[in-house]
Amino acid sequence: MAVENLPTLQLGFAILTLVLLRHCYRNNLGMSFGINNVPGPKSPSWLKGNFGQIFSPTAWGFHEFLARTYGSTVRISGPFGKASLYTCDSKAMHAILVKEQDVFEDDEGFIKTNQMLFGEGLLGTLGHRHQKQRKMLNPVFSAAHIRDMVPTFFEIAHKLESALKGQVQRSEKQEVDILSWMARTALELVGQAGLGYSFDPLTSGEATHPYTEIINQLMPTVMRMQYWFLIVLPLASRIGSPNFRRFAVNLMALFWNDLRHIRDMIDYMHDIASKIYDSKKQASEKGDEEAVQQLGRGKDLIMKENMKATDEDRLEDHEVIAQAITAFSVDEQWIQLRNPEAQDKLRNEIMEAKRLNGGQDLSYDELVSLPYLDAVCRETLRLYAPVSTAIGRTACQDVIIPLSKPLIGLNGMVMNEITVPKGTNVTVSILNSNRNPDLWGKDADEWKPERWLSPLPATVIDARIPGVYSHLMTFIGGRRSCIGFKFSQLEMKVVISVLVESFKLSPSVHDAEIFWQMNNVTNPIVGKVQLPQLPIVIHLAH
Repeated sequence: MAVENLPTLQLGFAILTLVLLRHCYRNNLGMSFGINNVPGPKSPSWLKGNFGQIFSPTAWGFHEFLARTYGSTVRISGPFGKASLYTCDSKAMHAILVKEQDVFEDDEGFIKTNQMLFGEGLLGTLGHRHQKQRKMLNPVFSAAHIRDMVPTFFEIAHKLESALKGQVQRSEKQEVDILSWMARTALELVGQAGLGYSFDPLTSGEATHPYTEIINQLMPTVMRMQYWFLIVLPLASRIGSPNFRRFAVNLMALFWNDLRHIRDMIDYMHDIASKIYDSKKQASEKGDEEAVQQLGRGKDLIMKENMKATDEDRLEDHEVIAQAITAFSVDEQWIQLRNPEAQDKLRNEIMEAKRLNGGQDLSYDELVSLPYLDAVCRETLRLYAPVSTAIGRTACQDVIIPLSKPLIGLNGMVMNEITVPKGTNVTVSILNSNRNPDLWGKDADEWKPERWLSPLPATVIDARIPGVYSHLMTFIGGRRSCIGFKFSQLEMKVVISVLVESFKLSPSVHDAEIFWQMNNVTNPIVGKVQLPQLPIVIHLAH
């Protein structure tokens, strides 16, 4: 009997051996090509990992350290000791943002934070609902609509020009907070172009609209609470009813200043958005002509497109307004444009174009065809991405990420790809992609508009960066790329063309004290004053 069963026992033993060998092979493969084999910095804290080093107003040095020490792909430690991935590798970014974008979703904490701040608009939705909302809003940011809005853009820019001239003419030179003026202008541009609503007359005698100040203060406050929002908020949002959660917030706000500030800002944004929506709705019910007279000459496409949407996809009143208002950003071009040589080149190019145009404001085609102005904007957006220096995604299933630049694992093996398990957080570095010396050369950290006036290096072209704009990650890529990037480019070009023609810019006495905070939206501060501001000296160019 024992002899008869011997072949069966041998077969069972062989199968068991193969299963054990396969298990060992897969474990070894996971160790060899898994995320834990990727080199990275030590974690300073089990509770926060490298979180506080990456998401901090002063994190510039740490991001530079990661790229300089570990290259384009690094293992970092997330909260509670969880391994995460940090990358600016072009193939990896393409897989995360484009090829496998159904696998990599926005982090839950990011979604919950945006829902709390702005409602369930584009930044606070996922999947099918996000796609439907984006499709609904595409006409607002289409090239055709933006082209039609060029006269409105110039009208607003000239209001800004007049206000600044009024200040400068009282003295030979004048120091102004250009950040405040740019924020006011950007808000008015979005209000007129997207909502047909005027926020600000842009006169020096008028006080800044409170919404401008709130937007400038919102992101620095959010950054100080980033850990709580991204890690704790997803858990807290499941506790009790909305009324109970509001009660808890009000209670904690009694002794938590940042939470109280965030609560008050959100309440104000909701209230003002509801008032604007109600006024727009009432005006539109009385007829388009009266609506235009009451609310300005902009086209309220966001309202109109939202009214066409189904109940499932339609935004609430405050979400409609928030969707438009949060589209604006303030760029750092004004720091770079203090360069006298760059100013002179721009001024000469703009004045010659206007001379050929009979002294009139440039058309859309004339404006976008100015080579040096285009180079200045591209280089500024490359070196100083205004919104977010990094974005996060979470793997919804096990996935393999390919690498364009192989790395040497901790076990000494060459890694051409990385196995990423479900639930892993991945950070895509906008900053290090746009400044990657392997692509842009040794002068990647220098502001050189001239690099765009000749063919880009083959390393840049061949890398196939997945960003939607000019081989850059400034507006990211994939279906969650920035919907308003064309609007932002035109905003820059119109405002620069108007102001550089009329003014010369130079550093202020506070120049050495200016520090750019790495918030979700980069903000300049001066010295120990934490309120965002950017002093600059202006005087008439003619």
